[in-house]
Amino acid sequence: MESNKSIRRRGVYLLPNLLTSAALFAGFYSVISGINGKFEAAAIAIIVAGLLDGLDGRVARLTNTQSDFGEQYDSLADLISFGLAPALLAFNWSLSSLSEISTLAGKLGWLASFLFVACAALRLARFNTQVGIVDKSYFQGLASPAAAGTLVFTIWFFVDNGIAGDTVRWLIFFEVIILGILMFSRVRYYSFKAGPSGDKVPAAWVLLAVLIIVLLALDPPIMGMIFGSVYVLSGLLITVAGRRNWKVKREQRPHKQKKSSD
Repeated sequence: MESNKSIRRRGVYLLPNLLTSAALFAGFYSVISGINGKFEAAAIAIIVAGLLDGLDGRVARLTNTQSDFGEQYDSLADLISFGLAPALLAFNWSLSSLSEISTLAGKLGWLASFLFVACAALRLARFNTQVGIVDKSYFQGLASPAAAGTLVFTIWFFVDNGIAGDTVRWLIFFEVIILGILMFSRVRYYSFKAGPSGDKVPAAWVLLAVLIIVLLALDPPIMGMIFGSVYVLSGLLITVAGRRNWKVKREQRPHKQKKSSD
């Protein structure tokens, strides 16, 4: 009996790490596909990595198999799948063509890709140091899977419509930079986690998830790009609204203090 229990525990602990390994494999496959010019396959592989990344954490919480090793392994896998892979995809498909303009423009292309990777690494490092401290209802900075998804769906949309990467290279250039900066910014993004553990969500979220799946099934590239863009903009709106509320509360404090002193 004791041996059966130990085998079962090892199997349960292995499951979330297997999902993380699968996400890492998808990210690595994206890099190889992008190098070989299979840009659509590279984009889809990163999206698959995002789906697997969303599963490994929830499986670990549901089975009560969280571990420091799993958290660190997940962060390293995220850096490959949502930092390096999308940056290389953007460079191989579009930004490498900037070298046709001038040597300086060519350098700007690969430096923008590096900025995306560096910001993803910085964002993951900051997230790991703030676990259990910050409000889990919101992300501080754009999550790396969301940044990678927005970029990848954009590239997939253009590839799916037969648009060459060199015709939209400046658009991709600025998108890579903006998404990279947003990852390490202090812009707040809703995390879609209801409770502290994130295991239970309101019933309305289930309906919303079904609607999103239906819309994505209609046309994955364009709907994914729209959803990604809306989510990126939502963080800016949430942050601006939050600062306004903070300023209003701050201005009301002296008036309250005055009334109490009178």
